[in-house]
Order: sequence, then structure tokens, then C-alpha cells
Amino acid sequence: MYVYGYENVKRDLSILSKNKFISITSVGKSVENRDLYTVTIGNGTYKIFINGAHHGMEWITSAMLMRFCKEFSDCYSKNLPFCGYDINQLWERCTIYVLPMVNPDGVQKGIDSPHLHWQANANGVDLNHNYNAGWQKCKQLELAEGITKPGPTRYGGEAPESEPETKAMVALSRKEQFDLALCYHTQGEEIYYQYGELHPRRSSTLAKAFASVSGYHLASPPKIASHGGYKDWFIQEFQKPGFTIEAGLGQNPLPLSQLNDIYQKNKPLLAVAAYY
Repeated sequence: MYVYGYENVKRDLSILSKNKFISITSVGKSVENRDLYTVTIGNGTYKIFINGAHHGMEWITSAMLMRFCKEFSDCYSKNLPFCGYDINQLWERCTIYVLPMVNPDGVQKGIDSPHLHWQANANGVDLNHNYNAGWQKCKQLELAEGITKPGPTRYGGEAPESEPETKAMVALSRKEQFDLALCYHTQGEEIYYQYGELHPRRSSTLAKAFASVSGYHLASPPKIASHGGYKDWFIQEFQKPGFTIEAGLGQNPLPLSQLNDIYQKNKPLLAVAAYY
């Protein structure tokens, strides 16, 4: 099965880097010393953070986000509208930070047979259970399911923010003070927008707008996935809108044949995020 991996990201970033108005930086390193690259596009004061592939087998989110970076920047360079919106207005309204592959080591596990269904990082820690938001509750749920040690999925680590990838995400978020965060996963065509009773201002309005243009439906995550994630931490830490977008349908890892459908459904969602 084809996997869009770390080397693909680097190849596509090399092409993007030819656009002088795009900034590409590494905001940290993975366990196995791979760079956590971030693409910055736009010139506005409203800051949006979009990330993908917290889970290794969800690499298709990285491919989708790289396609977004390319099309958005191409529209700007050619002065073409993006999804019906004036590209110059979007560009001057917001700055978009895209970290397409949070877990490059986990994605590599999917390339190296027989680990197609690997979610965790190279330490066997599920990064989206490793944030300091209800981490102890998450740990109790893990234990109830018999998860007691590192493995392919659901193990949240020995302590919150124990992993270099999680540390990098937290540091970047605190440094930039994002106004909005979108965290891409697969699958289910669902949008999660609350953390417990926390419901930041504008969250419902944005969630309904995202659902309307994408065709995705609003939902709550499964119980074991209801704590410890980036979206949970972002909402708790900043009291600002944060979303988990579960893209695509089927069984992970989703095939590359779904990429175009996923992108076409999420392209207007990303445009709305930049506009509102």
C-alpha cells in the first residue's frame, strides 16, 4: 500500500520553498530526529494553526494539507480566488501555520512492513493521548482497556508532554498564541469542537459553518478519545476554538484514492476558517 511519508513531505516542501512569500521552518525534532516542518502562509494578524498525522496511519491528512498549501499559495501568486474568496483578502486577514506531519516516525512505521496500523510515535506513545488535558482520566481509561505499556495505539506515555513531538506542538502554540486550531485525523467525516464542558466563544458558529460546507457532521469523540488530545489541550489552555476534523470514511489507513474527495470536502472548510 502506498504511504505518503516524510520524504514525500520534504519533496513537496522543496517545491513550495521556491515561493519566496512562504516560510518553511522546523519547529522541533521527532524521537528519530526527523524535522517537524511548519509552513507559514499569509500576512494577517488572525492566526490559524492546522496540523495533521498525529497518528502514523493517518498520513493521508499530511498529503491533504500539503495540497492545500500548494493551491492556496498558487492562487496568491496568480491572483486567483480560493474557493470563491478573494485570495488577497484572505492573505491579509490571516496567517496560516500548517504542520502537516506531527508524527513522521509513526508514518515511517507504516512504510516499514508489517506496521500498517501503527498510530503511536517511535516510543510507542500515542501523541494524541499525551497532552496535558485530562491526562489522568485518559490513563484510567487506558488501564480499563488493558493498555499498560507502549504499543501501536492508545498508550498516553508515562507523563503528559513526555514526547518531543508533543513538546514541540505545545511550545509552538504558546509562542504563537493561535486564534484557531484545526487538528486533522481520519476517519468518520465528523467534527469535534468541545472539550468536556468547555465551549469557547464562536466554537458553535464555526463548527456549524464547517459542517455546512464540508458535509461532515458534528459529533463527540469516543470515550477513550475524549481526553489527552491536542484539540482538548488547546481549548483548555487558551479558551479559543479548537477542532478535531475526522476526514474520510472507511478503515485506517485510508487509501490514497480518497485523497481528492477528502481535499474537495475540506477545501471550503479551510477557506471558511480563513475568512471568519
